[in-house]
Amino acid sequence: MQIEVVTIGDELLLGFTIDTNGAWLARELAQHGITVVRRTSVADQADAIASGVGDALERTGAVITTGGLGPTSDDLTKPSIARLFGREMHIDDAVVESLHRRWKALGRSGDLPRSNLQQALIPDRAIVLPNAHGTAPGIWLDDARGRFVAMLPGVPREMRGLFTEQLLPRMLQRLAGAPTVVRSLTVRTTGIAESVLSDRILAIEGLELEGLDLAYLPGWEGVDLRLTARGLSAEEADARLARVAAVLRAAAGEHVYGTGTDDLAGVVLAALRAAGERIAVAESCTGGLLGARLTAIPGASDVMLGGIIAYHNEVKASALGVCRETLEAHGAVSQETARAMATGVRAALGASVGVAITGIAGPGGGTPDKPVGTVCIAADIEGAVQSFRAILIGDRHEVRQRSAQSALSLVRRMLLGTA
Repeated sequence: MQIEVVTIGDELLLGFTIDTNGAWLARELAQHGITVVRRTSVADQADAIASGVGDALERTGAVITTGGLGPTSDDLTKPSIARLFGREMHIDDAVVESLHRRWKALGRSGDLPRSNLQQALIPDRAIVLPNAHGTAPGIWLDDARGRFVAMLPGVPREMRGLFTEQLLPRMLQRLAGAPTVVRSLTVRTTGIAESVLSDRILAIEGLELEGLDLAYLPGWEGVDLRLTARGLSAEEADARLARVAAVLRAAAGEHVYGTGTDDLAGVVLAALRAAGERIAVAESCTGGLLGARLTAIPGASDVMLGGIIAYHNEVKASALGVCRETLEAHGAVSQETARAMATGVRAALGASVGVAITGIAGPGGGTPDKPVGTVCIAADIEGAVQSFRAILIGDRHEVRQRSAQSALSLVRRMLLGTA
């Protein structure tokens, strides 16, 4: 089955809301061999909705929409699509009753607002998809040609629940033949350039991707290698993905830190936990970002002791014990200062591992010797100190993110003995 997704809402086109619904649907549908061939976003206008959905119907005959099912005047999805099918609208008594029950169950005072009754307007001969997660029911509307539109609410939590419980089973019933999947596996790397990684993979003698697609996805976290299998059974897809991923992992070597959605912070915490170590962080240009990455992982408190944001040189000296002579001779952005910061925070907080970041995130502050993007990172593990200097690309946000990722990578490699 091929399908199109139409996400509806002015906020999507104005950039105030990111379309996470379309991405989530594409991933979920692919797991069942249903391919999203096009995603479109349209405004909260009847003509725009009708045009977007109508064009999609002509191309594939199968459309999922999200958004525009609420109780306000800008929720125009149902009547716009009903007109495409030549259907009138009617009040569905069962939906009215469910709205009243939900209103009371939420402990709301007074009667159900009249505007909510708009959600009980249903196209003639449509199938209502009950929504156990909100007030807006989903709608399934099809015609004699076998074409269909499935309308889902735009609130992500409601959309996901309704899709899983109501829509997906109905769509799977329409699939014929042996089930196939579109399945992906991602190998995550950091600390290696995309071009260098590509050269390593291309140099593999007799490289065989077994019909899988390979994509290089660079970002501030590193370079992800995404393998995708299409049109295979789930068992065969998983087997091929595992075999080829093992080849890619061997090529990337020590730069591989995980698969799927693994977070390097979580990987580092697990490695520290396994080694019986506890960590403290000292940050200048990242201003607490590294500490936030670590503490965002549930259960971090048994490994992460705390951190010191030493933005000013006076704090580097007073809180971390960085010698003023070091700061004067080498500057705040230097490997010497980073090493002293790592050792200082380890001692100050009683940790076995200290890691430090100092740099110039920009957009100003750079010099010919230390341009914007220059960062110095150090780690002290029980007195063994390593450091490096790098010039990171990107704007201020990206430099800070890349700095935190690089610090985590250094700690990981030192724990593994590969630094």
